[in-house]
Amino acid sequence: MRPCAPGWNRTGGPGARNAGSLATPRVAKYRLFAWLPTTTLPDSQLIVFARDDDYFFGVLHSRPHEVWGLRLGTQLETRPRYTPTTTFEKFPMPRPTPAVAEEIAAAAQELNRLREGWLNPPGAEDAVLRRRTLTNLYNERPSWLDQAHARLDAAVHAAYGWPYPLSDDEILSRLVDLNLSGQAGSTATVTAEEMP
Repeated sequence: MRPCAPGWNRTGGPGARNAGSLATPRVAKYRLFAWLPTTTLPDSQLIVFARDDDYFFGVLHSRPHEVWGLRLGTQLETRPRYTPTTTFEKFPMPRPTPAVAEEIAAAAQELNRLREGWLNPPGAEDAVLRRRTLTNLYNERPSWLDQAHARLDAAVHAAYGWPYPLSDDEILSRLVDLNLSGQAGSTATVTAEEMP
């Protein structure tokens, strides 16, 4: 990635972060989403979303979206590949109440705050910072990270009107039902060939 001209990607509106865009690697061991600064010009190995709100970050970083992506996406060798046509365009987004949307945004903000604190601790030396990557963090999976994801997942489940927790198979079954019924915010339905 290389820096780009200031102001090339101006976003705004309610809840805007001025953080740039949200991105995920096309192929990765973990399905992680992170904020890109406005000075970053991403290459083709990133899937970039021109959104800058914590609610959107939270839904995409939730277990329901991860399960959907793992089952409907493709693979490169043993690593999952995020394919926007099946993993994003056909994902049935929840339609939460404003209060639940705020819960998702707050949980997403907290997850991001905790991760950033681990990635960039004050006073850390360069050698330490080089080892502090999101992949290494998710390999270690400390309890505070699991707790932050559990809070986020519970809020996203509430947005769908589901109990928490659910098994991955139950999550997928419910998402497919929502997708096929058109009751959630997906833009396209899965085909028989794409069914998990």
